[in-house]
Amino acid sequence: MHIPENYLSPQTCAVMGAAMLPVWLIAVSKVKKEIPRERLPLLGIGAAFSFLAMMFNLPLPGGTTGHAVGGVLLALLFGPWGACLAVSTALFVQALFFGDGGILAFGANCFNMAFALPFAGWAACRAVRRVLPEHALVAAGAGAYAGINLAALLAAIEFGVQPLLFHDAAGQALYCPYPLSVSIPAMMVGHLTLFGFAEVVFTTAVLAYLKKAAPELVCGARARAPRAVYGLLALLIAATPLGLLAAGTAWGEWDAEELRETAELGAPLGYTPAGMAQGFELPALLPDYAVAGMPEALGYILSAVIGTALLVIFFKLVATLRRPHTDYGAPSAGC
Repeated sequence: MHIPENYLSPQTCAVMGAAMLPVWLIAVSKVKKEIPRERLPLLGIGAAFSFLAMMFNLPLPGGTTGHAVGGVLLALLFGPWGACLAVSTALFVQALFFGDGGILAFGANCFNMAFALPFAGWAACRAVRRVLPEHALVAAGAGAYAGINLAALLAAIEFGVQPLLFHDAAGQALYCPYPLSVSIPAMMVGHLTLFGFAEVVFTTAVLAYLKKAAPELVCGARARAPRAVYGLLALLIAATPLGLLAAGTAWGEWDAEELRETAELGAPLGYTPAGMAQGFELPALLPDYAVAGMPEALGYILSAVIGTALLVIFFKLVATLRRPHTDYGAPSAGC
């Protein structure tokens, strides 16, 4: 679901970035008011959970892959605005250091996965909780499923409008070449089935574990992360090479060569869209979570450690700049 560089036009990227700017400003303001300084490092650990979830690629028949995001899990633990900020930070680390998602497409990726996903999932969870008040995990799963499918639909629309709006005189697309009639089914089949349920499993499994091992964290109490949380983080890091078992590339994340040879329209595309061939490119430090000269699995683990450390350290640094306060807000929706 990470939209790569040059799949969207600069105009689209500018619009999506502009749409996210007030969202980020509100998120920062809300987090300042609703999440005390002592819990900010926990938000960093939550961002790391999302970062690691997105490294676990799952295969889908046809050769594509996908992953969970964890946005609804974070919304239930820290509120939707906290989730927005945490997932946005995770996406930034992925794009800048690992080339997972485009820098220019950062606003679009955040709109889909850091804004629409956690807010829609959080709202769906609350709606189900009103009907089934004794089934918190069922509500969480329903929210996770709704959130990730909305995010996938938005990404499909962003892909699909490109050939309609941006093409040359010969009718060849300048950016993503696949219309809505292709992009929506291609994205939604995988997410309505495997990837949607992967989000459900990740959200409910982690939430159930935290409810048992760290209930004060789930209920929004003032607490540091217990050992059980760090243990789960370490387990996820160690298991990230499982994401390498999924062969193929996620739909809409092909490089130029793969795109030219992909037959989504019944025959190979046969050309590289001009906007992609001449587009912006920022080399990543560790592209595709690989480390030169290191076995692929070890490189994946090292990338997971680096990404996790960056997120945890960032939120700890932010916490040191915050003044303490005593208004801890309402308990989280996951309680």
